Amino acid sequence: MERSGLRHGWTTGACATAATTAAYTALLGAEFPDPVTIELPKGQRPAFALAAEELTADRAMAAVVKDAGDDPDVTHGALVRATVRGLPPGSGVVFRAGPGVGTVTRPGLPLAVGEPAINPVPRQMMRDHIASVAARYGGTGDVEIEISVDHGEEIARSTWNPRLGILGGLSILGTTGIVVPYSCSAWIDSIRRGVDVARAAGRTHVAGCTGSTSEKVVVAVHGLPQDALLDMGDFAGAVLKYLRRHPVDRLTVAGGFAKLSKLAAGHLDLHSSRSQVDKGFLADLARRGGADEQLAEAVATANTGLETVQLCTARGVPLGDLVAAAARDTALGVLRGAPVAVDVICIDRAGTIVGRADPRGPRDG
Repeated sequence: MERSGLRHGWTTGACATAATTAAYTALLGAEFPDPVTIELPKGQRPAFALAAEELTADRAMAAVVKDAGDDPDVTHGALVRATVRGLPPGSGVVFRAGPGVGTVTRPGLPLAVGEPAINPVPRQMMRDHIASVAARYGGTGDVEIEISVDHGEEIARSTWNPRLGILGGLSILGTTGIVVPYSCSAWIDSIRRGVDVARAAGRTHVAGCTGSTSEKVVVAVHGLPQDALLDMGDFAGAVLKYLRRHPVDRLTVAGGFAKLSKLAAGHLDLHSSRSQVDKGFLADLARRGGADEQLAEAVATANTGLETVQLCTARGVPLGDLVAAAARDTALGVLRGAPVAVDVICIDRAGTIVGRADPRGPRDG
């Protein structure tokens, strides 16, 4: 963080824990602590200002505005509320989904169907802080915690939650409490949960797609249902590494020609800021496909990746298929013998297929 100059932020789980701590403190007769300090799983002790507070005879509510730092997080600026109510001794800590927090409706996630989408680490953070406040102010620690997020249902439409079967709002996330700018940890976690949901639903064929156009092509070609589609984006490596440990029978990788040419060249992060189209590599592939030196030079000096495949197609050189096959080989290399057969579909911006590689698995040579 110091090297990048970027400002870190806080997860929804950290915000919910801070709000819960403040609310329970007030419920036990003390003042709302403002700011309220919590301890994160790795020992950091950030302080959070309260944006709202409310106390009645049987409940207390506190709210914190999520600050994602310099990360482009859709939940940045969201108001995370915790309402805490006392329960009879022996009840323990019970979690509820308030407005804007989703409910799990499909198996495969780390929470049971019907549970509020408050992930295990944030739950443990809240339990620990409830216990600490109870010990300090003489409470039993038996409480109901309702977490809500203002406008959370609307915000959740921009996340994976609907596809994962988390309905009604956002998930309360975080394993460290800290948001690292541009780590895209939430996206990568959603890819993993997408694989889990597909496996739990009995899907044996999933597709990692770079965008909505490639998703439509995969559905048209293979007829895959929504819960078998992984919004891979630029994170090919995240899909492949997770499937290496949690395999399915078949993976289709689908995306734009330029992005998949990066995978073909060995890159696992396909974002333009972290990998580039290697036209020299494409020229070498074209030569292997029968291109003469004049065409190979044209490929090497083309303006865009898509232009390279257009040049080759006009001359009968199957560059799109060669890129698809090389991307498949990269994928199989990352899978390291996991029992997953891989096929690849390359498309242009209009969704026209410009290259394909048939399924190949670890035993196919």
